[in-house]
Amino acid sequence: MGNGDIRVRGLAARAGGWSARHRWAAVGIWVLFVALAMGLGSAAGRVDVKDSDQLKGETHTAARIVEDAGIDEPAGETVLLQARGGGLKATDPEFRDAVDAVVRAVEGTGRVTEVTSPYDTKTISKDGRSALVQFDMRGESDTAGERIEPVLEAVEGVQRDHESLRIEEIGGASMMKTFDDAFGDDFKKAEYSAVPVALGILLIAFGALVAALLPVLLAITAIMATMGLMGVVSHWMPMSDTANSVMLLVGLAVGVDYCLFYLRREREEREAGRDAQTALRIAAATSGRAIVVSGVTVCVAMAGMLFTGLAEFEAMGLASLMVVAVAMVGSVTVLPALLSLLGERVEKGRLPFLGRRRRSGGRQDSRFWTAVLRRVLAKPVVAVVVAAGALLAISAPALGMKTQQLTLDQEFGDSLPIVQTYNRLNDAFPGGSEPAEVIVKAPDINAPEVKSALADFRDRAISSGASRGPVEIKLHDAQNVAFVYVPLVGGSDQDKAGASLDTLRDEVRPATLGKVEGVEAPVTGQVAGSKDFNDQLAGAVVPVFAFVVVFAFVLMLLSFRSLTIAVTSIVLNLLSVGAAYGILVAVFQHGWGASLVGAEGVGAIITWLPLFLFVILFGLSMDYHVFVVSRIREARLRGLATKDAIRHGVVTTAGVVTSAAVIMVAVFAIFGTLSMQSMKQMGVGLAAAVLIDATIIRGVLLPAVMALLGERNWYLPKWLHRLPDLTHDETPQAVAAPAARDDEGEPLKV
Repeated sequence: MGNGDIRVRGLAARAGGWSARHRWAAVGIWVLFVALAMGLGSAAGRVDVKDSDQLKGETHTAARIVEDAGIDEPAGETVLLQARGGGLKATDPEFRDAVDAVVRAVEGTGRVTEVTSPYDTKTISKDGRSALVQFDMRGESDTAGERIEPVLEAVEGVQRDHESLRIEEIGGASMMKTFDDAFGDDFKKAEYSAVPVALGILLIAFGALVAALLPVLLAITAIMATMGLMGVVSHWMPMSDTANSVMLLVGLAVGVDYCLFYLRREREEREAGRDAQTALRIAAATSGRAIVVSGVTVCVAMAGMLFTGLAEFEAMGLASLMVVAVAMVGSVTVLPALLSLLGERVEKGRLPFLGRRRRSGGRQDSRFWTAVLRRVLAKPVVAVVVAAGALLAISAPALGMKTQQLTLDQEFGDSLPIVQTYNRLNDAFPGGSEPAEVIVKAPDINAPEVKSALADFRDRAISSGASRGPVEIKLHDAQNVAFVYVPLVGGSDQDKAGASLDTLRDEVRPATLGKVEGVEAPVTGQVAGSKDFNDQLAGAVVPVFAFVVVFAFVLMLLSFRSLTIAVTSIVLNLLSVGAAYGILVAVFQHGWGASLVGAEGVGAIITWLPLFLFVILFGLSMDYHVFVVSRIREARLRGLATKDAIRHGVVTTAGVVTSAAVIMVAVFAIFGTLSMQSMKQMGVGLAAAVLIDATIIRGVLLPAVMALLGERNWYLPKWLHRLPDLTHDETPQAVAAPAARDDEGEPLKV
């Protein structure tokens, strides 16, 4: 059989072959698709998740009542006046003068409304040393941060005139502005730096500018197309800024990885003496197939987020699923076309000092892994015990994982003055910075029985111990709605505040508002939202976990026709996820090495992260697993003994897996440098898991386990032989050589 006559079969091979033969058509179709997707997305506009759809339960009911009533709740602001030292009291003339000055100053800006004095609202602390001036910002609450600057300057002016007092402002608008100023560019810098970092690593990996640019170009075009598709799809399932950021991260990671797998194999075949056309067809049948299997598995994992019932998770899952699908399709269609067009020009822009890499067949990292594998395969039992034991030890802290919505001081530490204001406000008025909100809807909000129930609710909220007051009631007569603000005992302590919330919901409300027919009174607010989120997330863990694991198992079973490979794939992936959990808990909850990443004093893992990490990591870890096992299967199909096939598969993929892992770790680590602890936790968790997955899992545990199993790696019970056979892509060597046979002389089906 001649070099140019090698036959390959399968979806990926056919797609790659067609694209290579019709290269201009393939490139044109891709460009048209990206442009069309962006155009449609721009024309359709993006619909974002509404507050009323974020959660189920009481939080959802409260948001729906407010939305249906057409009430645009303004951004509330508070000025804390607090005596320095121990002498001055709120009743002293100097303190009163400062309060009056604050009221005049904020009213004079023309930006506020509903200004209240602490002497009217009784918002004076028990020790008499602190008081609150409260007001609302005019205009829409979403943009209040853009209009708050004159008010902040007015308050600062009063502070300069009253040095014996501490006068500080905090609220929705001021926090919005502070965070935008401090961290607004943080995310942009992280997102913008991810592409140059990936490009730099690819330059080192390939040693040529054109070859390095191809994966980045495909990833960027896949992200651009997905952004457009998100706009169209958002009219069916609303999206969000968070979903956009996650999509960018996942798109860059898998887009670069898939191209890297394909391009490395094509170069390897050409350097082995294949002509350009044959090298492309081999890459399509081998790496192309691995990309399809991996891409479908990642998509299935991302689809698990759709089962949470949480709008934000559903948006992230769908956006990630779309970008993976687009990147996968691009990798097996437009990439072969570009490689066919470029030919030898893919080596243009070769960097000095890296020219020798080309002659090494893309396996410049194999010496290290050859040495490692020699020891692993010589003593696989020892390797399994040591590696698995180490991972289980790393995972152990995860058993005590504590999840919660991070408070302001946990999220940002003491790096911002407003965080210190938040802490002082909570100390003086427990729960005052984040009160529970009871949204009361009645047929007639001014009916005597409703007014009596509201007054009774206010009294019992304090007498029950859930609140120390003051409880504020704001009526919206036209809409027959009342807003009741209840500062919860416990303040920023989520556990204590949660207990106060339970008292409010389970005892105070049924005994007061719950007795009036036709009245709805859902309790919302930051603490309530956190509790409802936790409850809903806890209910989603089992179905999401089961969906992802079962479908990943089935896909691996169909793709490799081996029950053993499917089982070991799941177990190894769960080990890497467990290790990531353990590292997160050790660093962010227990504080072990927290100073190295700037995470002192957090004490908890943000609620959404464990499930998010499970889905993302389970999907991404399949990239390496499918790629390495496919290469091992390819060598075994060619007739190599199992140990030799393992050695060949791991060593020949070492360079590409290392490069891909370094890119992923570098991109995720960028997010680990951000100031927000939630983003830092996500970045550290993802980076640690990918690093463990690409080294201990794929370089030690996988080959050791496969060496121990031997021919049992390819075991498929007879009763499963009726399953669809998706292993039809064959290697060129397998087509040309006699079929490999097992110990009983039967053709080896792997």
